[in-house]
Amino acid sequence: MSAVAARRRRTVLLAAAAALAALLGYLALWPVPIDPVAWDAPPAPRSPAFAPNDGFRGLERLGAGVARGAEAIAIDAQGRPYTGTLDGRILRLDPATRAFTEVARTGGRPLGLAFDRAGNLLVCDAEKGLLVLSPSGELRTLATAHGGVPFRLTDDVDVGPDGTVYFTDASSRFGVHATREAILEHGGDGRLLAYHPDTGRTELLLAGLEFANGVAVAGDGSYVLVNETGAYRITRYWLAGPRRGSAEPFAENLPGLPDNVTWSATRRAFWVALFSPRVPALDALARHPFLRKVVLRVPRALQPEPLPQGFAIALGEDGNVLHVLRDASPGAFAPVTSVRERDGVLWLGNLEGDGIGRVEAPAVPHVAEVR
Repeated sequence: MSAVAARRRRTVLLAAAAALAALLGYLALWPVPIDPVAWDAPPAPRSPAFAPNDGFRGLERLGAGVARGAEAIAIDAQGRPYTGTLDGRILRLDPATRAFTEVARTGGRPLGLAFDRAGNLLVCDAEKGLLVLSPSGELRTLATAHGGVPFRLTDDVDVGPDGTVYFTDASSRFGVHATREAILEHGGDGRLLAYHPDTGRTELLLAGLEFANGVAVAGDGSYVLVNETGAYRITRYWLAGPRRGSAEPFAENLPGLPDNVTWSATRRAFWVALFSPRVPALDALARHPFLRKVVLRVPRALQPEPLPQGFAIALGEDGNVLHVLRDASPGAFAPVTSVRERDGVLWLGNLEGDGIGRVEAPAVPHVAEVR
């Protein structure tokens, strides 16, 4: 090898070494907005009951090109579904004509929706806080913070029999455009709150939740459920009885990431939308905070991603699984972010997809089976 060739070879090797050192330095040291916490992800359940099935067979998609990002569904006393969209609109669907009508604009990102007995629509807007839309169309802000800590991701809402409004702030650190960061950090900064319309007071019920997501009040009003997406569990907070003011697990080690939860009076059960089946790479990273920082530094295409499957389960009042609906086929309606049952129909929300879903509900089991 000539001296010139040797020098060229050394130059190439030095350049490669420098590039490698720079890459390793970037992966190890580049600032990221998370401070991950190590935790033990339970092994994902492998029950054949959670296998893909035809539970979503016959699903209709409504509102393509109109209702994009219809994350949650609420249904008024006349049986008309309402939803919020990516561009901040609140839309009402006429089931007979399949036409959508705009009823309000929040100026933010409306997520969870629920009606109270007076026909007011409670809205969790990720950016604007807890809002209320009156039957006459007046939109008001009810709450934007608690204890001096602003809501960063107001997520889902339900109303108790006495009119108390229960809602979540999924994360006090990360907003709606940083949900990936919130899940990777696993920092336990989610909150379950109650808004009391008679006094205008906001009350903190639970803190330290792992991405506090869906909320549903039990049919008898004795407790409220809150989904903890980042921990694959549903927590029950008692509102009445000897355990009032205490919390306990309602369902743990779910087969996917729980999003919204709704109460179905028809079958006396809770519908739980699962944003995605469990992601093995995400579980494998649970004990490794440093690697979770590295994940945020690599291109998005190399990061763990939700699986594009439609997935929902119904849980009885004892927390046991009654129904599993799972579509793993190409083009599935996914992710399912909410399930609302009314008159034999399941209405499905989708966080970023185009339109809402409508599918026939499974047969209602006998009460003895639910219990």
